[in-house]
Amino acid sequence: MPGQVGGTAKGDGGTTGQPTSRLPHLMFFQPRLPGNTGSAVRLAAVTGARLHLIEPLGFDLDEPKLRRAGLDYHDLATVEVHPSLDAALDALPDARVFAFVTRASTVYTEVVYRPDDVLLFGPETSDLSDDLLTHPRISGRVTIPMLPQRRSLNLANAASIAIYETWRQIGFVRGP
Repeated sequence: MPGQVGGTAKGDGGTTGQPTSRLPHLMFFQPRLPGNTGSAVRLAAVTGARLHLIEPLGFDLDEPKLRRAGLDYHDLATVEVHPSLDAALDALPDARVFAFVTRASTVYTEVVYRPDDVLLFGPETSDLSDDLLTHPRISGRVTIPMLPQRRSLNLANAASIAIYETWRQIGFVRGP
């Protein structure tokens, strides 16, 4: 049953009052920390990207830390919550899916992104599982370079780097 997150659709892949984005979809697989997701809501609002959250979430959507990190941008963002990865991908049947992981041979800037692509990020506490990475819908694995001996970037920071690269590729075109 569809619900609401901010002013947007939950779980049905439907449209909302928000403009259609020319940017790929940001997808967080089972995010654990409300502050990161709140920051991603704000990122979605300021770029026009669509944010998809895959359950189970590690927090309640009414969590004060989520609201605080997103400031007053919740009603300006398009956010959808899906019960599973398959349900989320079923809502985006033609999308290519790029899994962002710490170890991959393709750097995120080497991909030419399309507006219907999905940028998939794992939970803050672990990388995406091997089972998930072998899902038939995964088009490729990409990485954001870091110095050696570092574990990973903050989830919201990684999503910001990725979505701004996609926006840069289309010349920072604004609006629907």
